[in-house]
Amino acid sequence: MSDLKIKLCGMFRECDIDYVNEALPDYVGFIVMFPKSHRNIDLETAKRLKARLDPRIKSVAVSVNAPAGEFARFAGEGAADILQLHGSEDADYIARLRSLTDVPLIKAVRVTSREDIISAQSLDVDYLLLDAGTGSGQMFDHALVDPSEIRLPFFLAGGLTPENIAGAAEKIRPYGVDLSSGIETDRLKDRNKILAAVKAVRG
Repeated sequence: MSDLKIKLCGMFRECDIDYVNEALPDYVGFIVMFPKSHRNIDLETAKRLKARLDPRIKSVAVSVNAPAGEFARFAGEGAADILQLHGSEDADYIARLRSLTDVPLIKAVRVTSREDIISAQSLDVDYLLLDAGTGSGQMFDHALVDPSEIRLPFFLAGGLTPENIAGAAEKIRPYGVDLSSGIETDRLKDRNKILAAVKAVRG
C-alpha cells in the first residue's frame, strides 16, 4: 500500500494541524461554508490553518452546494490547493467553478448503486470520492465498487478507521482513503488515531 494516498478531513483547530504535521498524510480537508457541521470554518480560519500546515501536505476545502464564486475564493486566497464538492453539484456548477479557479476538483459520490459511480465519471473533475453520504460516518456496500469501471482516480470514504482501512484498500485498490470521524474521539480529532491511521496506510 506504499502508493496509497491518505486524506484526513475536518480539521478545525490549530492542534489538529499540529497532529497532522506530525503524521504527514498526503491531504487534509477543511469543511467550509457548511454551518450544519461542527467542523465548519470560515475563510480566515482556513487561511490561518493552511499557513500552519506542513507544505508537504495539500489542503482541500470541502463544501456542499456552496455558491461557486465564494467557494473559489478558498483557492484564490491560498487556503486550499484542491476543492471538494460534496453536494449535488452538476456539470453547469463545475463549469462555473472551472472558470473561476484552476485547482483540481474532487467530486464526492453518494454510492447506492454502481450507476452512481458510472454517471459521476461524466463530470469534469479530477478525482471522485466514494462515500455513503454527507459525513455520515457509515460504510457503504463496497461490493458496488468495480475498480475496472472507474477511469478517474478515486478516494474511498465512509466509515473508515485506522483498524479497517488496510483491509478496505486491499480489496478495492483506490487512489486514496479518506477518514474524518474515524480519527475522532468525542467529535474532536485524536492525535493517536491520526498517527495510527497514517501508520496503517504507510506501514
